[in-house]
Amino acid sequence: MNQVRHNGSKPLSARFRRDGFLAPVHIMDPAGATAHRERLEQAEAVFGDLHYQAKVYTILRSPLELATHPRVLETVRSLIGPNVLLWNATYIVKEPDSAAHVSWHQDLAYWGLDGDDQVSMWLALSFANETNGCMRMVPGSHLTGRRGHRPTEDTSNVLYQGQTVDNVDASQAVACTLRPGEASFHHGWTLHSSTPNRGEDRRIGFNAQYIATHMRQTQHARDTAMLVCGVDAFHHFGADIPASADLDPDALARQRELDRQVRATMGESPGHP
Repeated sequence: MNQVRHNGSKPLSARFRRDGFLAPVHIMDPAGATAHRERLEQAEAVFGDLHYQAKVYTILRSPLELATHPRVLETVRSLIGPNVLLWNATYIVKEPDSAAHVSWHQDLAYWGLDGDDQVSMWLALSFANETNGCMRMVPGSHLTGRRGHRPTEDTSNVLYQGQTVDNVDASQAVACTLRPGEASFHHGWTLHSSTPNRGEDRRIGFNAQYIATHMRQTQHARDTAMLVCGVDAFHHFGADIPASADLDPDALARQRELDRQVRATMGESPGHP
């Protein structure tokens, strides 16, 4: 498997337009990432499994801090412009020695959004490497637009519908290895996947999706988001309430409904490896 580490001088936006992803982008030092991992695991001890819980920034302060970190927002603005909504964010956890994997897919194929002024960030809170199932991406695949997705019956596929894109030339893929505190950013049409975690530690990532404020949800009028950069002159989305404390009971009740709505919007397919 090829590996990529973007350390050259070419502007981030130009590389993103060419490849459909960036990796790695330094966000914070490893100690900072470890501190956020500890806060996640403390929350898990109270909440239970937080894997794929939608809009966790409405119930926990740590993901809100990560999603609005200055280096994150600087990168996002350089890719999709100055006016940005945080549309969703979740933790993605692969337990050690797990068969869980994610097939080749494109995020925007089932998110219901009306355009592609969007970027997803995947921030490593533990090491992400080829042993424990880091993301793999096909450079330039975003340029060909939407591919057909076929549902499968594979119960170990993390995608709820098990959807997959056939005939992907995996030899062209690159492994996005990340150290704690590093992030990757990818376009919603970029083909990506991940393999099982054969390591001894949890593979923990924080995934956030950002969209330009002019975007719309085409499936219903109930979708929500949170303004994190610039101004929203369109108001196409309801407003998420950011967490002011961890696991506040009222916030938890709202998040349960938001989680159900996000899963329904995505066809019960969160779609992030």
